[in-house]
Amino acid sequence: MKRINYWSSILLFLFLLTSCGEAEERNEPVDRTEESEMTAQNTQRDTDVNLTKEERDALMPADVVAEFKGGNERFIKDSLTPRNRQGRIQATAGEQNPKAMILSCIDSRVPVEEIFDQGLGDLFVGRIAGNFADEEMLGSMEFATKVAGSKSIVVMGHEECGAIKSAIAGVELGNISQMLSHIDPALEMTDNFPEDQRTVKNKEYVDAVIRNNVKHTIDKIKSDSDIIAEMVNNGEINIVGAYYNVDTGTVEWL
Repeated sequence: MKRINYWSSILLFLFLLTSCGEAEERNEPVDRTEESEMTAQNTQRDTDVNLTKEERDALMPADVVAEFKGGNERFIKDSLTPRNRQGRIQATAGEQNPKAMILSCIDSRVPVEEIFDQGLGDLFVGRIAGNFADEEMLGSMEFATKVAGSKSIVVMGHEECGAIKSAIAGVELGNISQMLSHIDPALEMTDNFPEDQRTVKNKEYVDAVIRNNVKHTIDKIKSDSDIIAEMVNNGEINIVGAYYNVDTGTVEWL
């Protein structure tokens, strides 16, 4: 009988000790900061949805560029929008309604979607070394705008572009030579530098060629695509130039 009382006392003591600990835990203030942050992120993810066709069609071209400017600010601050990627995969499986097409260089330091804080299904992206517009690229742009309904075309060059430097240096190598010929007009446009300063070592000259290449590409798009030129004239779309700084992450609008 005494043995039973002994073990009963031990069990009672453990029960009271555990209950007191739980009571103390219940009385302690709880830090909800992490929980609140998770809730905020989940709320953002809930609102991270792809545009419907009606929503995209209601956008003005200037609205799209304004969104890109805000997105680049978020990129620079390392505060990109949390994305519900699985939700976007499912939402875009049957249709897509991108708001714009970006023509960019292939450079690995120019992650187009991240630069503008855009997600899966938001953009058409055409990439080619030197970001020029040949016949195939023009066809892609016509599809993106006239057929698929995008509201803006952005032609984006970037700092330290290898294709531009190769064109300046007169590189001749396989198919690269023909590719670089598309950049020759930008070299001809940049004639306000003395001959001895037109080298890859002159950053000011290189940057001027990069910017002129963007301008030439925009002019070529308008002159070689009647479809796009008409849409621009009617205010259905816009074409804007941009210059990406690889050392800061900022986009300058030309």
